[in-house]
Amino acid sequence: MNEYNSTKIFDGYSTAFRQWKAKHSHCQYIHGYAMKFKVTFIGNLSELNWVCDFGSFKRNGIKEHMSYMFDHTTIVAEDDPQLSMFRKLSEENLIQLRVLDGVGCEKFATYVYNYINNIIFMETKGRVKVLTVECYEGGTNNSAIYKPLTK
Repeated sequence: MNEYNSTKIFDGYSTAFRQWKAKHSHCQYIHGYAMKFKVTFIGNLSELNWVCDFGSFKRNGIKEHMSYMFDHTTIVAEDDPQLSMFRKLSEENLIQLRVLDGVGCEKFATYVYNYINNIIFMETKGRVKVLTVECYEGGTNNSAIYKPLTK
């Protein structure tokens, strides 16, 4: 059987974060971007001749979870020394706080890869997996591609 690639764009997310360790840069301050993710799937075709049924993203919660994580949210690293301050802002309903093990395009791409791949791989019984995730900060700014190492 032949393997095919298929690509889905997730965009329209307004996300704020800061690189607290970047003391040499303005990136240490809270700033936001219009985030976009390009997810590439690889696998054999289904009986419908699709690699991935994008319509399933509503049913399986992927679409909702992407919005929950990235749409009008503030994402903070779990080791940010000001995390308690961000938690207070969230308690006061001033921000929608999300905490990850790190922030930035590279970390967001890794997070999205792991989240979507787990669901798709199980849902398709191993027929499809995520090949890469590319994360964009704004239209022309930084991007990062996450592709796991193969053994």
